[in-house]
Amino acid sequence: MPTQDLPTDDDVRRLLRGVIDPELGSDIVELGMVRDAVVAEDGQVTVTIALTTSGCPLRAQIQRDIRTRVGSAPGVTGVKLEWTEMTQAEKSGAMAKARFNVSQRDEDTAIGPLTRVVLIASGKGGVGKSSVTANLAAALASRGLKVGVLDADVWGFSIPRMLGLTGRLGGRVEGDRKVMIPLERRIGDGVVRVVSMGFLVEDEETALMWRGLMLNRGVQHFLQDVDWGDDLDYLLVDMPPGTGDVQMGVAKLVPRAEVVVVTTPALAAQKVAIRAVSMARKSFLRVAGVIENMSAFTDNHGETHALFGEGGGRTLAADAGVPLLGQVPIEPRVSAGGDAGEPEVLGTSLAAQAFRDIAERLVTEAVPPAELAGCSARMLDAAMAALDTEDAKAANA
Repeated sequence: MPTQDLPTDDDVRRLLRGVIDPELGSDIVELGMVRDAVVAEDGQVTVTIALTTSGCPLRAQIQRDIRTRVGSAPGVTGVKLEWTEMTQAEKSGAMAKARFNVSQRDEDTAIGPLTRVVLIASGKGGVGKSSVTANLAAALASRGLKVGVLDADVWGFSIPRMLGLTGRLGGRVEGDRKVMIPLERRIGDGVVRVVSMGFLVEDEETALMWRGLMLNRGVQHFLQDVDWGDDLDYLLVDMPPGTGDVQMGVAKLVPRAEVVVVTTPALAAQKVAIRAVSMARKSFLRVAGVIENMSAFTDNHGETHALFGEGGGRTLAADAGVPLLGQVPIEPRVSAGGDAGEPEVLGTSLAAQAFRDIAERLVTEAVPPAELAGCSARMLDAAMAALDTEDAKAANA
């Protein structure tokens, strides 16, 4: 394989910034856990990780996140992990860094460290990306999960109608900043929390004529000034189509996000969608998979008709080297459910089952929820208590 096709050692470190210690809430590079990252000429990547304790129960999750994120980079043929343990001084430094980050959290996003962020992206409009987002959110909530939906398609917001939510965003004042409260809808034992520009305008027919800087700032507020809740399992971000300002802004604000690309069976749509894959990787985001929407139509006689062509999703997945998470057939009830605010995934059609199958793959394979463990949390609590004691002694000296 040509050397120029391989990621550099620095590229790997950038990818590793998307691997978050779930309890310390900071990435493993910032915490000093990445000792080394070396890319061999054959595409094998060796990463050396220093754990806070050798028996840390988070090791399995960190290993999985490293393998999926680094292994998805073009040119990588394999990922080998080597493990070591931090010295006492390094542990103290990591805990101090985590403590500082907690104190500065207002400057970061308001998304909890345990929340898995999934950007639902597309290369072009008209592929049903918002419909996929709404139905996946409802499917995940019906499994008892707490799901946030950020409608980042500021110009073309449609999530409120698709999830049957109306009204205005609530809020409260914390110090010198205002915090927005998402609108909620309970589905089964789960909940969907939604933030959209549709809850801030007078009516959904209002045209927003914003330029790039304003668009970025609006989405930044949704990420930083919304009380999503510490218990959020997933945050789905309905991205605007294309590869513009908002996409670059979100990638910078949420480097740990995963990307799912939506396309249709048409070859033309697939050729445009590959650009979304390219942008994600240039922003060092992991592409978790592809969803083919409007896959085919089955008539009353059971015959299938490929109205928009065939093979676009499978081709895109193969070209990107990622899994095809599922194919959603054309069902008039999907559109009708979106108009009525009742996601079709809650029904019994073929499309409903396809959405449920995709949600299943998402939580079991592509982007599994974070697993709680105790080692880092106990260490952070102990370290913060010790530092508080030291601060008190210094103040009284």
